[in-house]
Amino acid sequence: MEKVRLGVIGAGNIADLNVAGYLEHPKCDVLAVCDVNQDVAQDAAKKWNVPKVYTRIDDILADDEIDAVEVLTPTHLHHDHVIAALRAGKHVSVQKPVANSISDAREMSATADECGKVLRVSECFVHYPPLELAKRLVVEGAIGRPTAIRIKTLVGQTDSVFQNNLRVEGYEWRLDSRSPGGHLFDDMVHKYAMATWLVDQDITSVQAVVHRRDLFFEPCACIFEYEDPDLIGTMEVNYAPKLWMKSSFYGADEFFEIQGDEGLIWVTRATGEMLDMAPVILHQGTEGNITTTEFADIEANWSTGFKRSSAHFVEALIDGTDAAMSAEEATKVLQLCFAVYDASEKRRPVDPRTVNEVVVPKGWADW
Repeated sequence: MEKVRLGVIGAGNIADLNVAGYLEHPKCDVLAVCDVNQDVAQDAAKKWNVPKVYTRIDDILADDEIDAVEVLTPTHLHHDHVIAALRAGKHVSVQKPVANSISDAREMSATADECGKVLRVSECFVHYPPLELAKRLVVEGAIGRPTAIRIKTLVGQTDSVFQNNLRVEGYEWRLDSRSPGGHLFDDMVHKYAMATWLVDQDITSVQAVVHRRDLFFEPCACIFEYEDPDLIGTMEVNYAPKLWMKSSFYGADEFFEIQGDEGLIWVTRATGEMLDMAPVILHQGTEGNITTTEFADIEANWSTGFKRSSAHFVEALIDGTDAAMSAEEATKVLQLCFAVYDASEKRRPVDPRTVNEVVVPKGWADW
């Protein structure tokens, strides 16, 4: 394949971020957009200068000029849409979370294998430069042997143009039984992915306390145990509805700390720009040599992760290389998500590798 001819399925709130990297890539032509709302599809096609507009998924999948599709539909539709696209002979990139259940995710992966097509999950945090740098530093031994990872997410308020222009209808399905959970399912899969990816270790045990505020938001505190018994992780999610923060996107930000026996790494931002600090800070300390390095010039705009993710998919298809993140990796992320819910409900440790179906938190979507 010398050039990727792409179709976009779903033109909702997040579509601009996902499609920008395809539009900029010299070896990708975005040929079509499909959305059940014809006005939304036409507006997107005009904005992206895309020649074809569809309102039925069957029609865009029947287009023989299209090699691959980016599936940006609501999560509860991923299973059917992805499998239909694979069986139509298209390579597929699908938005996170991969699916609403473990069995759906596994069936999608198996179908990709059967059809001989690429299926990858678009995980922008894997391609976000500060997190890429943090992982590279870990691999290079900059902090010695990793012993702890700490991930914090804070959700507050902002007045960004992006957030103010979000369409309310894009969130309705996230608040009812079409979703198996709230914020911990919809957004925290990014952070669950980082809990394993940054240290290249599977999690073997989860303990968690999960609460709920304002229907959707789920403050929580988690403890992760890893394959390496000397490595431990913590994850914290807080909701502060009266706290305003700097952000060009959502009113939220994330902070990562990776501790080793010879140093530590801080990633001080992701979605937002809450702290006026270098995006990545490395502190190293050995006897007679203590240093702190600030990586202030690294590209830290959150949208860069989306653009690099799209470019990565294009280049993987052209080069015939593996595309991150794989469906198998995304399924492990989903297992971790459900293990957090399960551990909180049962008030005991849960091994995410034993979670084989959906876990819905008690009382979810009862309103």
